[in-house]
Amino acid sequence: MTASIKAEHVSNPWQGEILNPDRTYRMLIDGQFVEGGAGETLSCEYPYTGETWGSFPVATHEDVDRAVRAARRAYDEGWSSTSASYRASLLRKLSDLIDGDAKDISLLEIHQNGKVLSETSWEVPYTQMVAHYSAGLIEADYGHTVNSMIPDVVAYTVREPLGVVVAITPWNGPLGSLAQKLFPALAAGNTVVVKPSEVTPAETLWLGEKIMEAGFPAGVVNIVNGPGITVGRALVAHPLVDHVTFTGGTATGLEIAQICAGRAATYTLELGGKSPNIVFDSADLDRAVSGVMTGIFSASGQSCAAGSRILIQESISDEFFDTLATRINALRLGDPLDPATQISPVASRAQLAKVLSYIEIAQKEGATTLVGGGRATGPGLGDGFFVKPTIFTNVTNDSTVSRDEIFGPVGAVIRFKDEDDAVRIANDTRFGLAAGVWTENIALAHRMTRRLHTGIVWVNNYRLGELVMPWGGYGMTGGGREMGVEALRPYQGTKAIYIDLGNPLPF
Repeated sequence: MTASIKAEHVSNPWQGEILNPDRTYRMLIDGQFVEGGAGETLSCEYPYTGETWGSFPVATHEDVDRAVRAARRAYDEGWSSTSASYRASLLRKLSDLIDGDAKDISLLEIHQNGKVLSETSWEVPYTQMVAHYSAGLIEADYGHTVNSMIPDVVAYTVREPLGVVVAITPWNGPLGSLAQKLFPALAAGNTVVVKPSEVTPAETLWLGEKIMEAGFPAGVVNIVNGPGITVGRALVAHPLVDHVTFTGGTATGLEIAQICAGRAATYTLELGGKSPNIVFDSADLDRAVSGVMTGIFSASGQSCAAGSRILIQESISDEFFDTLATRINALRLGDPLDPATQISPVASRAQLAKVLSYIEIAQKEGATTLVGGGRATGPGLGDGFFVKPTIFTNVTNDSTVSRDEIFGPVGAVIRFKDEDDAVRIANDTRFGLAAGVWTENIALAHRMTRRLHTGIVWVNNYRLGELVMPWGGYGMTGGGREMGVEALRPYQGTKAIYIDLGNPLPF
């Protein structure tokens, strides 16, 4: 059975300076907006049409060095010793400045990674909330007074910034991911050099303009653009960088970890996922079908937490498959700017090729195609990078489609017998970011939240998230957490202080 996809195109021309497709963007180094030292540029490609737009500079090694040295100078010459209230006030001012461009920035992201409106419209409000939340966290931050075991000694701890932080952000959520890294790092008193994905640089370079308008001192925030293989590597390897925070692919994250370990720099990594979405026979099946579709088709599956392994209890599998296939057949692919569109194109030509290659691998390995199974074409889709929403059945947990992160609208269904079998399959992965559990049995729900080896568990929902809760996982998903009350911790060191009140000395 294959899906019958409806598509619809709605024209929505760009307007204004921000959305001018011919606009030339600049990097931010030491308070100045600059071109790349070699004059090289890149363009963005609109995934819905394949058209290129904009001009984005590519940094040289010399540009990277200038940015890092500017950040080090700004840190040493005063930013690290500013008051928490001063840093918080600048973050709040920045939040106010970006509010007026919310609609334009949402459209800007669509023209970079092809997401539908419902997937982009939240990013600016969320970015504002992260700025305010980070400001509040640093104003409420504190060390600890310790009951020393040594007589006549007062002992306490203070938290301090680390120094220069490099933040490397992904293309699937460029502004929200940046906010989760940049704002806590700044709040804690660090200076930052940002490298956005070369697929989605526009929002980050635009934010640089607002950062300077808000009054951040020169060098506190620097933004360099270009490919990870050159610009990213140069940043991570720079001897003046104290901490690297990265969201992206697993292989790149492991390379970053090795480079940082070689010079004793610290790092936080948010890498891949192969999250299980587990449906028990005690679930509300209609809601569970919606949850499975939400897990794998939101953002066209381009989410580290995508529920790409769909675990269905054997006793309900046939009924579930029929309902799921019917629902998928009714999905609408089309113009990301059309509010009725449910499935958008994947973000780039390279991503399209990757996803289609995994579909071919699954078919060669003997998987059964329940729905989808290739590139989507037809009226209203044009040359867009569309993949049919795809579900494979008759796969095992050791098949390629069940092991590798595909990062597209492709799910693998695996049947299980009982609770123990579901736990065994779910935890049999090198990743450990998220999991979903669908059941009306409250005792089973609580047991599963404890037994699943993931950093996030959703019960009877999927893809919930809020800034007061931590985000991160185990295994090859990486280390560390973003957001929640832990948001500042990756960007702080803890200093132990002893004050002696008069103890005798040995010499």
